[in-house]
Amino acid sequence: MHVKRTLALLSLLILAAASALPAQSPGTPAAPKPATPTTPAARPAAKPTAAQIAQSQAAAKKAKKSEVHLKPLSSIAFGGGMSLIGVNMQASTNLNRYLNLRGTGNYFTYTANNLNVNNFDVNGKVNLATAGVSVDYFPFPNHGFRISPGVLFYNQNGVSATGTLSPTNHITLNHQDIYSDSTNPLTVGGYVDLNAHKQAFTLTTGWGNVIPRKHQDQVSSHLTFPFEFGLAFTGTPALNLTLNGDACMYTPTFTCDNLTDTTPGSVGAQAQSDLNNQLGIWRADVNKQWYYKVTPIVSFGISYSFNLRQPQ
Repeated sequence: MHVKRTLALLSLLILAAASALPAQSPGTPAAPKPATPTTPAARPAAKPTAAQIAQSQAAAKKAKKSEVHLKPLSSIAFGGGMSLIGVNMQASTNLNRYLNLRGTGNYFTYTANNLNVNNFDVNGKVNLATAGVSVDYFPFPNHGFRISPGVLFYNQNGVSATGTLSPTNHITLNHQDIYSDSTNPLTVGGYVDLNAHKQAFTLTTGWGNVIPRKHQDQVSSHLTFPFEFGLAFTGTPALNLTLNGDACMYTPTFTCDNLTDTTPGSVGAQAQSDLNNQLGIWRADVNKQWYYKVTPIVSFGISYSFNLRQPQ
């Protein structure tokens, strides 16, 4: 009787333990255990080693050294091109990492004869000649953008012309009509002086560093194609007119006489007075406008550089 009770109790304990286990078929794999801190998935990222840090610093230094270190005045560049004020010539050298010193010159001359303009037989000449120096500042030495203050120390820009008025035609000065005589026609001489300031301040900007600052440019190419634009502050142009020959006008009667005769009451005296009054009006109008007081600078060209000493 005691044995039977013991067997029955053991049977109940076995059934209770079996019912507490989850149902699982013989072919189902066991669920994976969660990753422990010692498994690779849970390990923190490895810190860079001393060798890796040193390699990274070396790469940064190498990139920085891609820029050539030039000693002052160790390179020179010569170039030429075209500008609004003539054929352009330039010579440049380096001062430091950010600065170049540049000398410039422009020249152009043109003569036109026997032009018919408003009943005038005109002969004219354009003469442009300048020379100056600029300091080119490159805020980013490896790039071509620059700002260039400078000075024109030589300026001979000007335009001159003479015109002979056809007989019986007239010009109007200070509201007074002056007629050209048939025997000795009226001649007008004019000159526009564009160099009121023989030495003038200039300010330009542009693109193109004619002294390469990169190793690859020093090796592969010494050619550059600079471009710039800006202004030269040359001052108010000077206007001059002269009258010669014989002319006729009402003073108050219609009278003809040579304009070199400036006797009071004569045709010459009246014409010269009207001319001076008209010039005063024109000069005042020119002086009021700022854009007459500057000369535009626009140039483009080609330049080639030489190393006088080997770059570091």
